Amino acid sequence: MAVKAMGWAHSFPLSGGVRAGRVWTRRRLESLPWTAAEPDTVDAVVLSVSELLTNAHFHAHSDAQLVLTWDGECLHVSVHDEDPTLPRQRDPEAGEESGRGMGIVRTLADEWEMTCQRHGKTVAACFRPVGADRQGDG
Repeated sequence: MAVKAMGWAHSFPLSGGVRAGRVWTRRRLESLPWTAAEPDTVDAVVLSVSELLTNAHFHAHSDAQLVLTWDGECLHVSVHDEDPTLPRQRDPEAGEESGRGMGIVRTLADEWEMTCQRHGKTVAACFRPVGADRQGDG
C-alpha cells in the first residue's frame, strides 16, 4: 500500500493564537476521511492543540508553529516554540488555573514526546483514529 501523507503548517502569534489554532486545526481535519466518524478523536486533537499552543504562549512567551501531518495511520501534532525548557509534570492543587496541559495531552494522545532543539523545543503527539485503517489512505 502506498502511503500518501498530508500535512499543514501554520504559525500562531502570542496574541490570540490559541483560539485561531483550534479553529484552524478543526478546519484542516475536516479534509481527512475518518474525522466525520470519529468526533471524539477530533475533539481530543483540538483540545491537545489548544493546550500545546497555550503552553507555548503562556509558559514560553513565544509564538508557536503548529504542524499537522496525517500519514494514513497517525495524525501527528507538533508545536514548536522558542524556549528550550521542557514542560515538567505538575500536580496542580484544586482550583489552580494552570498546570494540567501536559497531563491532558498525555491522557488524550496515543503517543507523545518532547524534544529540545537549538532554538527552542517541540512537543509532539500522535493520535490513531480507530476507524482510519478501514477508510483507505485518503
